[in-house]
Amino acid sequence: MPTSRSSREPSRPAPKRLIWPIVLVAVLGIAAVVLVVLPASLITRFLPPQIQAEDFSGNLWHGSSGRISYASRPVGALEWRLHPFSLLSMAVAADLHWVKGSTVIDGSVRFDRHGFSARDIRGGGPLEDLRDLGIASGWNGNTTLNLQEIKGSFNSIESAAGTIDVSALASSAIAAGANLGGYELTLSPKAPADGVSATLQDTGGPLEAQAEIRFSPASHSGLLTGTLKERPDATPALRAELANLAQMRPRDGSGRIPVEFEFAL
Repeated sequence: MPTSRSSREPSRPAPKRLIWPIVLVAVLGIAAVVLVVLPASLITRFLPPQIQAEDFSGNLWHGSSGRISYASRPVGALEWRLHPFSLLSMAVAADLHWVKGSTVIDGSVRFDRHGFSARDIRGGGPLEDLRDLGIASGWNGNTTLNLQEIKGSFNSIESAAGTIDVSALASSAIAAGANLGGYELTLSPKAPADGVSATLQDTGGPLEAQAEIRFSPASHSGLLTGTLKERPDATPALRAELANLAQMRPRDGSGRIPVEFEFAL
């Protein structure tokens, strides 16, 4: 009697490529369970020494800290939601919701061995909320962030793209605290290889302003070059300060005053 084909041939093992999806799902399932079970406070084990966090709620996957400080300075509260799939590429990614006073900012971040990147950063608030961070000391105004992407190492920012708008800008040290109007800072995605570039343009108010900004992360220094000119609605105090500036930097043929100064961050 002839032997059937099925009885002659040994059974073949399942293709190995079918095993990996099962292993992957199992690993992700275990990771998700671990992230849900572990408390949010465990995140302090992964923070650098200069950052302290307290008042936790939730879990390691989706949690929050009601009090965060950097170098002993209060920096607000933070809520996060981790992306487990990022762990497969040896990275940590999360959606963040940051609140400090009246300032609210949302965005997505990713950290790996090369550095960090942040995308879709939206929000804003009064400049006064940033004074604890050593930013905008003595200035008042309202900010709006619309940043597509920021990339950098763990020591400095390497590139950025998007806009930062400031309205009702004022400083007690300039023109007796008069309103200086609004401005838009546009960060260029085509920055030079050794720095970050941006343009500054007024959006209305007593000052006509245009400037180019170059910032070098390596030296933490930058250079702003541009022009200023008063508009008809400028206050007498602002006109007087611009007149003093024009004595050091004469106006061009259009009546604009050239400005140039270096700064450090």
